[in-house]
Amino acid sequence: MKLLAVDDARARMLAEISLLPVESVTLADSIGRVLAEEVRAARDQPPFAASAMDGWAMRAADTPGDLRIVGESAAGHGHAGKVGVGEAVRIFTGAAVPEGCDTIVIQEDAERADDLVKVPQAEPGRHLRASGLDFKAGAALLPPGVRIDPWRLSLAASAGCAEIKARRQPRVALISTGEEIVEAPAVPGPFQIYDSGGPALAAMIEGWGAQVSRARPVRDQLEAVIEAMRRAEADLVVTLGGASVGDHDLVRTAAEALGMSYRVESVSVRPGKPTFFGVLGDGRRLLGLPGNPASAFVCAEMFLRPILNAYQGAPAEPATVAAKLAEGLPANGPREHWMRARLEYRSGEVLVRPFRDQDSSLVSVFAASDALLRRTAGAPPVAAGEVVEALPLPRA
Repeated sequence: MKLLAVDDARARMLAEISLLPVESVTLADSIGRVLAEEVRAARDQPPFAASAMDGWAMRAADTPGDLRIVGESAAGHGHAGKVGVGEAVRIFTGAAVPEGCDTIVIQEDAERADDLVKVPQAEPGRHLRASGLDFKAGAALLPPGVRIDPWRLSLAASAGCAEIKARRQPRVALISTGEEIVEAPAVPGPFQIYDSGGPALAAMIEGWGAQVSRARPVRDQLEAVIEAMRRAEADLVVTLGGASVGDHDLVRTAAEALGMSYRVESVSVRPGKPTFFGVLGDGRRLLGLPGNPASAFVCAEMFLRPILNAYQGAPAEPATVAAKLAEGLPANGPREHWMRARLEYRSGEVLVRPFRDQDSSLVSVFAASDALLRRTAGAPPVAAGEVVEALPLPRA
């Protein structure tokens, strides 16, 4: 099988992915969705000059002095009248600044006596938030291609949005294969293990904005694998396990029986060499991932996440960062190596420390990792302190 470099393999996969249709989504249901159209502000924010503090609103020209209290302005209940010479209004944080006022004296600096308030010298504009300070009406606030999170949802809500335009969520069918895996709470046989890759990949797929359907693990019987692939109603079929060329690896044979044409036969990557990608006879895309959890998870970051982002119009390339190596590493072999690692933050520097044991079956190492350290094919030895490339992994 032809081995492709990671970047070349990803490029070939992405060339087969088209943007999904646009649909309207209520803002309340928009978390995790990717914008298809920009979000613009319906009005200024704040829509009026507002107080940044609890205190007193007045004209700076009337300070210092004893001013007559003529009213109150609270959030949602402003002072209707105009404030004149020698007058002040009690005001609270976020409340509209009354007409005629150009400064706020905080309550700690003022002294009230009946209908008068004694204030010190104040400068114009003090503790005021001008109308449109955050953004102006018509401003473009969120561009297409960004994924809605709670902070972006807040911005869209403050702009007056009730719904957004987003790409339809990709539909992914996840098929696990192998006689050796069972799902809890089933009791594994003497030569079986619990399926850890399937549940984790399903969670990853949902976290990356797609809808996932997942059937029970398929046994190592060709017709069963073919039938599972045939039944999968999805934009993308993802198989887990059986991707290599051993006697019990049936995924490629099953996909070929369904008319698959390869775009990627194998990838020069460690872990994850058996990963492949193709187009089935009916047009569905298929990504075959290795069965070892670490191999599957690394290749999900390298290929599956970019594919799902491309369907939704989000940036597809993995976003790596520069980090200093915490300890030296020997020369790398002929395949690109993505090592499970941890990031450390010291005195403003980002350090990355790879785990010593990189065996592709170790779920515990991946659970303790928060980054993947990239080592290019044939890379020479690197010493501690040298700058390397790392891919941060999301951790709560």
